[in-house]
Amino acid sequence: MTTSPAYAAVDWGTSSFRLWLIDTEGQVLEESRSSEGMTTAAKAGFSTILESHLSAFSAPDDLPVIICGMAGARQGWVEAGYVDVPAALPAVLTAAAVVPDAKRDIRILPGIAQRGTAPDVMRGEETQLLGARDGSVIGEQLFCMPGTHSKWVRLSGETVTGFASFMTGELFDVISKNSILQHAVKDAGDFDGSHPVFLAAIKSAFDHPARATNLVFTVRSGQLLDGLDATGAAARLSGTLIGAEIAGGMADGWQRKELDAPIKLIASGRLQDLYEAAFDALNLPFNTIDADEAVRRGLSQAAKTVFGGNT
Repeated sequence: MTTSPAYAAVDWGTSSFRLWLIDTEGQVLEESRSSEGMTTAAKAGFSTILESHLSAFSAPDDLPVIICGMAGARQGWVEAGYVDVPAALPAVLTAAAVVPDAKRDIRILPGIAQRGTAPDVMRGEETQLLGARDGSVIGEQLFCMPGTHSKWVRLSGETVTGFASFMTGELFDVISKNSILQHAVKDAGDFDGSHPVFLAAIKSAFDHPARATNLVFTVRSGQLLDGLDATGAAARLSGTLIGAEIAGGMADGWQRKELDAPIKLIASGRLQDLYEAAFDALNLPFNTIDADEAVRRGLSQAAKTVFGGNT
């Protein structure tokens, strides 16, 4: 294994930045993470932030860089556009945008768009799918990708046939900070997927998604009438939103009976724990794929396709 990097891989989110230096064998040599997402980079300069991280590792001036995520958004560095559904994942690799006037070869992967009666977009998740897809499964696969805007994606072979975004993470943040429920969850402690209130809320919302906003209100009424503490209130809010998301993700012809494999959960950290607990509580078969590993593998495939050579 060589100790020299073949390329840099970057996952550039709205509020986060992750960079890896990777060698020709696909091994990570260096890693850098920060909160310098698109919002920060739009003010400080995308090139400035990228080069500061590369300089910290003494990366060669001609080291190529492959990027996924919000750097390719309309408000990002260079708009990378979209590949329309039905979208063959290999097509994403060949549609990378070139960053002009850069001192090194920098490419930004496009997102995927779903047009029509259910318009939707993704950026960054398509790269995770590249790294997470199971080539041995010929039929339908369903992927759950938790986050600020969770994605439920249906894959047929290597083609994205449809997907749906759910504002689960953002709604939890907005409701817990800017609604009447902020008083219910104030001073809440940490909880994990084993919390009984969280699990009960998962089941209630999954079984009765049409009552989701009513179930959310019980976060407050449960405190007033049943002695629900702040941590339990936060657990109920989280479980209700996640349960409703899972119900929505599996609705309208996306039921597991049509699938040829368990649900693929692409997650890591706390979200992995919560969604694994939710799927277990609902008796839904699933396999977990580490989100960081998935995006790195996807970026590595992109680098080999886009840059070729010794990458």
